[in-house]
Amino acid sequence: MKSGFVNIFGKPNAGKSTLLNALVGEKMAIVSSKVQTTRHRIKAFLTRPGEYQIIFSDTPGIIEPKYKLHEKMMQNVKTAMEDADVALLMVDASKDVSDSVEVFKKLKLKVPSIIVLNKTDKISEKKVDEIKNIFNELSYKNVFAISALQKKNIDALLSAIIELLPEGEAFYEEDDITDMPTRFFVSEIIREKIYELFGEEIPYHAAVLVNEFKEKETLVKIQADIIVQRESQKAILLGEGGKMIKALGTSARKEIEDFIQRKIFLQLFVKVKPKWRNNDFQLKEYGY
Repeated sequence: MKSGFVNIFGKPNAGKSTLLNALVGEKMAIVSSKVQTTRHRIKAFLTRPGEYQIIFSDTPGIIEPKYKLHEKMMQNVKTAMEDADVALLMVDASKDVSDSVEVFKKLKLKVPSIIVLNKTDKISEKKVDEIKNIFNELSYKNVFAISALQKKNIDALLSAIIELLPEGEAFYEEDDITDMPTRFFVSEIIREKIYELFGEEIPYHAAVLVNEFKEKETLVKIQADIIVQRESQKAILLGEGGKMIKALGTSARKEIEDFIQRKIFLQLFVKVKPKWRNNDFQLKEYGY
């Protein structure tokens, strides 16, 4: 039996969340084309009884913190570095990889590492080989070219991960797929819909707090607050005559129902909390 923590690191928008979902075969992490979508460390388990249990962790993209929310996000990255048994270092191969090279040089990881070149469906094989050579010259022996979105070369990557896992007993029951509560995934689904429906500013200024999650006979009642920093942002979220908040609620409700396999009644309220991203008390209240 093999078991261990396999943690995914990289710059924002490298495709870490998409890779996590592809590896475990379930949508566990929200995804968006916008950077810095992931704010928490999200664990998902892949278990084959008697053979292996892998505790995958998706982590926020590595950035220079600009405010306390960023600092909390980078603390999640640091913690994941400390308990990793295997590190997946993810690179957006369709862009300049020099930033990723510099970031990985500074990590000083003491565990086996695999370079994962993502989005290779967007570039030529010649370019893939050139990038592989860059990391080979930095003494990375395991370099895999994949497309997380198209699930290309995922099985080969998984086999390489299993090879590097230490021997040990399972940490969790074989039917468990995460240690995160359902409320967390509900808030993340709502936040994902904010990324989908609104422009560049709103998603980065918004947090979601699930205040009520009541299971009744016929449905689950959920009430959540969407927190923003300014009244103007609240007005955008609500939309003319409540048009946008209604669209957000409809989209989120459908996905939450698919996730928990129950009918839900979803209430969303928008609240203004100035500078919440720099307030320790509020960050803790919102789960950071």
